[in-house]
Amino acid sequence: MTGILPIAKYSDGSELNMFLEYNMATAERFSDFFGFTNSEVDRLYDIYQQTTNNIRFSRDDLRIWYDGYYTAGGERMYNPRSIICALTDNQLRNYWTSSGTYDSIFSYIKDNTADIQDDLALLFAGEALPADIQEYAAVSMQLETKDEIYSALVVYGLLTYKDGLVSIPNQELMSSFASMMKKEKSLGYIYNLANISRKMLDATLTGNTQMMADILKYAHDTESPIFSYNSEIELSAVVNLVYLAARDSYRVEREDKAGEGYVDFIFYPDRHHADALILELKVDGAPEDAIRQIKDRKYALRFNGKLGEKPKYTGRILAVGISYNKKTKEHACKVEELQPYPVA
Repeated sequence: MTGILPIAKYSDGSELNMFLEYNMATAERFSDFFGFTNSEVDRLYDIYQQTTNNIRFSRDDLRIWYDGYYTAGGERMYNPRSIICALTDNQLRNYWTSSGTYDSIFSYIKDNTADIQDDLALLFAGEALPADIQEYAAVSMQLETKDEIYSALVVYGLLTYKDGLVSIPNQELMSSFASMMKKEKSLGYIYNLANISRKMLDATLTGNTQMMADILKYAHDTESPIFSYNSEIELSAVVNLVYLAARDSYRVEREDKAGEGYVDFIFYPDRHHADALILELKVDGAPEDAIRQIKDRKYALRFNGKLGEKPKYTGRILAVGISYNKKTKEHACKVEELQPYPVA
């Protein structure tokens, strides 16, 4: 068993070439031992509750931050190191960066942006993309094709792989990808959009819908085919990029169950008195339709907290509607403050 890293073979005649190798991505045998299962994290969280005076996060928070991996046997897995660090430190944060691994892998992404640039935008939007995972790509001296790059990212745990599709597994890795997008100029339009995202967040919080539409037009005017907006998937990918700075102070959830349906995006603020955002997208619709859907389906109930408890968030709740008209090629935006629903 090699964990996530395969045994390096320098030649076919290497003394190591007779080993049977079991890895997390493609070997089903021993797959239960590569990370923490749900039941194991349940037990660890029980110990955390019994031994910690000031409980800082919920069991569901651990799932959001560190779950999302799959073994070849189909078992969901948590990042074991990050789980232990979070429970020991009593703090949710990105523990992956301290391992020093992802910088070396991201260097391969920067050298192949022409092939995977648009895929990165879709992955960051929460989409799963097809990939042919190859076991030994991670030890190759050069990673040239998308499948080789994605294979390496899966082997190092930076992407998860299931049913022939790769995706970003959790909040911890989303923050790592966000950091890369904001600092690597070689990513081109992704870097440019990431670095105007602070303006987009500020415009939203102040209700400057013209600025919001101008930034979305700037995004649309790039040469990327992803911005053809053939469906709301492409629009959601753009929205992820232009709101990337929000991840510094918000937990951004896509397609989160809220009220009487699934909302496109909910922005949960880190500070309980900060403004919360509910964002709905419409292609060939109107932003007013998006706002109406947010109200009719009572998405704001997500901020009420549990029955009998005080509301967890005390700032404003802003409904944000964003639309794109494929005929006129124009965006429209609307921001409206919602009134919280009374707790029964």
